[in-house]
Amino acid sequence: MGGTGMKAALVGADGALLHEARRATGRERGPDAVVASILGFAADLLALGEERYGTRAEAAGVAVPGIVDPDGGIAVYAANLGWRDVPLRALLGERLGGLPVALGHDVRTGGLAEGRVGAGRGADRFLFVPLGTGIAGAIGIDGAIEAGAHGCAGEIGHIVVRPGGPACGCGQYGCLETLASASAVTRAWAEAGGDPDADAADCAKAVESGDPRALRVWRDAVDALADGLVTALTLLDPRTLIIGGGLAEAGETLFTPLRAAVAERITFQRPPVIVPAALGDTAGCLGAGLLAWDLLATDLEVSA
Repeated sequence: MGGTGMKAALVGADGALLHEARRATGRERGPDAVVASILGFAADLLALGEERYGTRAEAAGVAVPGIVDPDGGIAVYAANLGWRDVPLRALLGERLGGLPVALGHDVRTGGLAEGRVGAGRGADRFLFVPLGTGIAGAIGIDGAIEAGAHGCAGEIGHIVVRPGGPACGCGQYGCLETLASASAVTRAWAEAGGDPDADAADCAKAVESGDPRALRVWRDAVDALADGLVTALTLLDPRTLIIGGGLAEAGETLFTPLRAAVAERITFQRPPVIVPAALGDTAGCLGAGLLAWDLLATDLEVSA
């Protein structure tokens, strides 16, 4: 689950993506409609898998944004989706006929995939930060993802980097994701360029062509992002910093100024290696599949 779209996959035991599909969240229709969309999408995927492969899926994994209680199976809060305390694991299990369901945080599951088979493979400490509709983070430690005591670890998108800045859905002002997410760049560029249909990718292209308005929008976003990341680096001291999400698709148009901006801001901190995510937008699907297989492995260990 993302802020605006859903990606789903059938994932084999070896981590292979056997089938992928996408749908809109329908968040403009409210949080109840979003939940209904998830349940319907999962049921359709289950039926497709059984029809195509002649066997029923063994488990399901779902990854959602915001604050998640994976042990209780509760989607606690998501500013971009407007829901609170949704018993998603129970709802999905019921809709899928009693199938075991693992619930995780979208960015942490993406980070799990990046850590095991992507850009973080081999790094004992990494921070995965996707720049999409919002901004969050996954803290990788020795092959596992740190969720925190209350499921809130890694929410760096809600570090206030510009006090008194734009209002955020979380209730604060000047949060990192209001200034440096792909959505934030889209809004700023649409306003600066006078084209309501322009998006962050258009802004990146305009930066490459030297448009001064685009350069200003891009610089503001990169500066805000560097401020937030240096705060995270100071607290976490990761060896590798993995940047993903839609904004990272700009490639060196983003990474060259970002590396420079981070280097300008650090003092005693050891600079991490800053690299693009390797799995693209399949990371969340693959991570959710890994959660499902991990759930089955845990159940087998308990029963043994």
